[in-house]
Amino acid sequence: MPHPARARLAGVLTLSLVSVPSLLGAVGCARTTLADSGGVCAVDGLHLVRPGRLVIATERPASEPWFTNDDPANGQGFEAAVAYAVAERLGFRRDDVTWVGAPSDPTSMPGRRNFDFDIDQVAITAERSRAVTFSDSYYTVNQAVVAMASSRIAPAGTIVELRKARLGAQAGTTSLAVIQQVVRPVIAPTVLPDTSAAEQALRSGRVDGIVVDLPTAFQLTSTKIEGAKIVGQLESADAAAEQLGLVFEKDNPLVGCVNQALAELRNTGELQRLEDTWLADSVGAPHLP
Repeated sequence: MPHPARARLAGVLTLSLVSVPSLLGAVGCARTTLADSGGVCAVDGLHLVRPGRLVIATERPASEPWFTNDDPANGQGFEAAVAYAVAERLGFRRDDVTWVGAPSDPTSMPGRRNFDFDIDQVAITAERSRAVTFSDSYYTVNQAVVAMASSRIAPAGTIVELRKARLGAQAGTTSLAVIQQVVRPVIAPTVLPDTSAAEQALRSGRVDGIVVDLPTAFQLTSTKIEGAKIVGQLESADAAAEQLGLVFEKDNPLVGCVNQALAELRNTGELQRLEDTWLADSVGAPHLP
């Protein structure tokens, strides 16, 4: 199901994991950064709102599992971890990063900004790109199976175990396509008109589970459907799967260096490790093989 442009999720983590700066620090001292190569990506050559500092925005409260304890500066949670990993690749120390509050919709804020980029589960779209500049994607939104904890599919650990389930999804969505193309259930999926209908179908037992995008799954299980759980994540087979990007002031040249940093994080596998840590392992949303 299409999730809100910005998922505002209630806390779902009860674990306290090691901060990502600590995870990266063990190898960070031996790692070269973009700044080491000099030129436009050296810290003193970057286009910044505050010379020598990286100012990052996110909406408050900063929700889990994207952040933890409403404290972006602790480096915990997926988006906090990504932000600090990017900062490190650009050559910033942890205490060179400043966090500020962001408007409820950073893609509609006109003119100059008081931050270098915003990280806040913002989906990249052509329409939004007319008003702001997006980085390359730092996360492809997976789909997730949500079931009541009492459901027969709640313990499922593989896609095969879902094939005989009654699954539902909203009409015309990536979620429905994933049921059809990835799960390939024996029983034709129940096609539902909207999110409310999907919630009701799950509560009433009309379906064993529903498939929604992962941010919506966090929202449903933490604030909307008592007794519901995320069974697991499904990777989309759809090339049009939603992508999340960092938001910059239109035509901000800083985006070029940030994209280089993201490419390095992706190529070294760090982005995937951060995703596995914060959006799968710590929140009980495993990838379903």
